[in-house]
Amino acid sequence: MTPAKIKTIFSRLKDSNPEPTTELAYRSVFQLLIAVILSAQATDKSVNAATKELFKVAGTPQKMLDLKETGLKKYIKTIGLFNTKAKNIIKTCKILIEEHKGKVPQTREALEALPGVGRKTANVVLNTAFGQPTIAVDTHIFRVSNRLGIAPGKTVVEVEQNLLKNVPNQYKQDAHHWLILHGRYTCLARKPRCSSCLLEDLCPYEEKTID
Repeated sequence: MTPAKIKTIFSRLKDSNPEPTTELAYRSVFQLLIAVILSAQATDKSVNAATKELFKVAGTPQKMLDLKETGLKKYIKTIGLFNTKAKNIIKTCKILIEEHKGKVPQTREALEALPGVGRKTANVVLNTAFGQPTIAVDTHIFRVSNRLGIAPGKTVVEVEQNLLKNVPNQYKQDAHHWLILHGRYTCLARKPRCSSCLLEDLCPYEEKTID
């Protein structure tokens, strides 16, 4: 995949969606952090359904902490791994209050020190909340990057590093959202919708679908 083709790919993605953003519902940086923690191995739709009521009663670190694990679980019990996530969220809220004055930190090191926050979650928060040109690699982005050949890699870290190296600077800020949405709605895992893909003529993926 040449630099010129990669630039064309992102140019098309931008033309089709000039202002992409996360599909998670939130009203503050803290709520985004919680939503992203909950989204691990869960759909954005299921997370939004749970946080719609949760954030009404616990939209800040202190109010979330006041719920305690038992109270929090009642709101997120429909989400996978809710027991572990509840435990991590309560611990995270305590750290935010005690070490960060209730604010979500803006550095990768501080974010990844929070329970339940890994590299992918940190990248999402840094990008979406703080405008940093990070690229969080989930299963969708991993698949799309390899199929298109824009950032081939055998691990998520390798794909992330190649994306940061290969994606033109003008597109890095929104690359995460474009790629995840493309993987979620067009470049599906089992049966990609190649016939309706705006990148079909640039894609080297051999197992393309006909219909």
